[in-house]
Amino acid sequence: MGKTAIVAGATGLIGNELVAYLMKDPSYERVVVVVRRKLQIVHPKCIQVITNYEQLEDELKAYVADSDVFCCLGTTIKKARTKEQFRKVDLEYPMRLGKLAQTFHAAYFGIVTAMGANADSSIFYSQVKGQVEVGLERLQLAALHIFRPSLLLGHRADARTGERIGAVIFTAAAPLLLGGLQKYKPIHVKTVARAMLQSAIWGNKGVHKYSYKQIEELAAAYTYEAL
Repeated sequence: MGKTAIVAGATGLIGNELVAYLMKDPSYERVVVVVRRKLQIVHPKCIQVITNYEQLEDELKAYVADSDVFCCLGTTIKKARTKEQFRKVDLEYPMRLGKLAQTFHAAYFGIVTAMGANADSSIFYSQVKGQVEVGLERLQLAALHIFRPSLLLGHRADARTGERIGAVIFTAAAPLLLGGLQKYKPIHVKTVARAMLQSAIWGNKGVHKYSYKQIEELAAAYTYEAL
């Protein structure tokens, strides 16, 4: 019997790419997508769990045992509008998912945070990203894999001119970011998705954290040719 993958944040930049890879990868028999509203996905592997995250445990617990859980949840202060709502999406909901993975013994838990995540940071965004990392580590999950990309490259339907210009500038400057500066390089969402999938397939136990170089290496190792 093939593996079960659970993806929270399936409509986001990384989550959307990850779901596309999972649907094609023969390692996975079921792909459970956790969404707020029904998606227009028709695929024999796909199971949609529609939730507002307030009853997540009841709605998802049947799928968690021995599964690979991918948390791609994330928003921005601008979209969230308030710090409280930002914390819900980027801290509270991932922690609920992590506790569910702990309780029902998921095989793997992978999460996207951000470069510069630090629970003691004076920058609110980095502080919250750091807090979710610390909280998940305290759960002592069987396999916790944390991905810390810098600027994400990919198609954003709602991208503004300033964001597009910023992506062009950072991409042009990327060759100059060497050594310790390498972690600041922009990275494509497809690369992060492939890296997450490869880390789950290898399934190394314990806590693992990846920045630009390690994410690129993991993605390169994912060689399923049909993708």
